Amino acid sequence: ESVPKPKKLTKKELEEIKKEEEKTLEEELEEQLTDEEIENFQIEKVDMERLTNKICDVLAERESEGMFQSELWKKLKLTSRDGSRLALKLERMGTIYREKLLDKGRWTYKLILKKTPISTLSIENAPCLVCPVEQKCSLEGEISPRTCQFIEDWVLADMKKPAKVK
Repeated sequence: ESVPKPKKLTKKELEEIKKEEEKTLEEELEEQLTDEEIENFQIEKVDMERLTNKICDVLAERESEGMFQSELWKKLKLTSRDGSRLALKLERMGTIYREKLLDKGRWTYKLILKKTPISTLSIENAPCLVCPVEQKCSLEGEISPRTCQFIEDWVLADMKKPAKVK
């Protein structure tokens, strides 16, 4: 009695199987959850606004480098399930974008903050903030940013600072 030959898969079927294997937890969640469930996602007893701000702070430190989501969830003591749902929500809100990457043979996401918060370092100690003659200052006036000794001194002092401190 002959054993039936295993059916050969078509190229399309092979591609479908490969796609399924490459699916991440997020992609499966995204298929299962409605837009409303993602947008209204909450973690019980958690201030979601504070958590979102914390995520933004952590990702802002990494700038355009981003961070593997698993690393972020560990740091924030979140389960991968909650973290994944949160990543989907933040992406929908336009706060982050997710970059799908193959890491150590597994598909995962790197989370990158879309808009890095502006640093106030560039205006720190600016003399204009505490200027005694600010009311009289104008571009065309006797007192002007173009001729201001306070600004000149501040810029020169800033230029003398070592690059790391700026």
